[in-house]
Amino acid sequence: MTTDTLQEKISGIKEIDPALDGAIWEKLDAQARPDRSLGRLEEFAFRVARIQGTLTPAIKGKTIFTFAGDHGVAEEGVSAFPQEVTHEMVANFIRGGASVNAIAGFYGIEVCVVDIGVKGDFEGVPELVGRKVAHGTRNFLVAPAMTEAEAARAILSGIDLVSEKVEDDVNLFGTGDMGIANTTPSTAVLCAVTGADPEDVTGRGTGIDNATLKRKIAVIRRGLERHRPDPNDPIDILCKVGGFEIAGIAGEILGAALHRCPVVVDGFISTAGAMIALLLAPAVKDYIFMAHRSQEPGHGEMMRWIGLNPIVDLAMRLGEGTGAAIAMNLLELSTHVLNDIASFEEAAVHSPEDK
Repeated sequence: MTTDTLQEKISGIKEIDPALDGAIWEKLDAQARPDRSLGRLEEFAFRVARIQGTLTPAIKGKTIFTFAGDHGVAEEGVSAFPQEVTHEMVANFIRGGASVNAIAGFYGIEVCVVDIGVKGDFEGVPELVGRKVAHGTRNFLVAPAMTEAEAARAILSGIDLVSEKVEDDVNLFGTGDMGIANTTPSTAVLCAVTGADPEDVTGRGTGIDNATLKRKIAVIRRGLERHRPDPNDPIDILCKVGGFEIAGIAGEILGAALHRCPVVVDGFISTAGAMIALLLAPAVKDYIFMAHRSQEPGHGEMMRWIGLNPIVDLAMRLGEGTGAAIAMNLLELSTHVLNDIASFEEAAVHSPEDK
């Protein structure tokens, strides 16, 4: 039943009607400035306007969902930090002391922290959004990471969270993550989808040493060889080598597309979620903005597969939604570019056509 519900929701995602495309560019090109002189801000304005289906787009509310989950594969020693840090960092998010809190707070973006699969429990924390599927995934060297029902439930949680926020007038979303060892399943997802060699795309995550990196590559390779996930079946990939936060992020992206809202995809882990979302519903590409270029070596391969360029490159590699917060601000700015700049006629300025 859960899988059927997921398919029903996905069927509601539609490609954007291009009927307004010409009018949006006409409005931008009529502004009192040299043609296309605001570069990618015009690209962002165009895309947000066509997503909203209006010549006067507006950002009413901004939310980042930071999905937190643990990973059984952490048992293999693939991270520089112990697994307990996931739980500790979630508590720090709730207190407002994390990097994403500082950056998102500066831009007036709400951060919703979602426990979708943390190993420990939280008592008396009303600020935490509880959507726990299980107490972490299974170690994918021993067993599949999750069941089909768990994967579908995690994705649906992301979709439903967006639906709830849309009712509160939020119409710009950002993705975020927290989970010790989560670059390992994210890299496994990348390799499963693209066929990339783990040695070419596996990074140091939280800053592991050479010996740990070698072990991490071997773990990913062995997991893929054991389970052989179907590159065309996103649920199969999630079940065999994925993570609950990856699935939740995929759901958030699907939910944003379902409600015709732009969604800013943060970094490496979030982009693994975007790959899953795209395999489930290719039309979501119209709604996705890539926030930044992560320092993880596999992130460039992910973005090439998706076919979108990052908004910024600040040499970041943190996650949490930090890059998404910065990029969301630029998307909101782009709507003011479209709406607030006077045309040549309104400004009584001669245009190039007046020569």
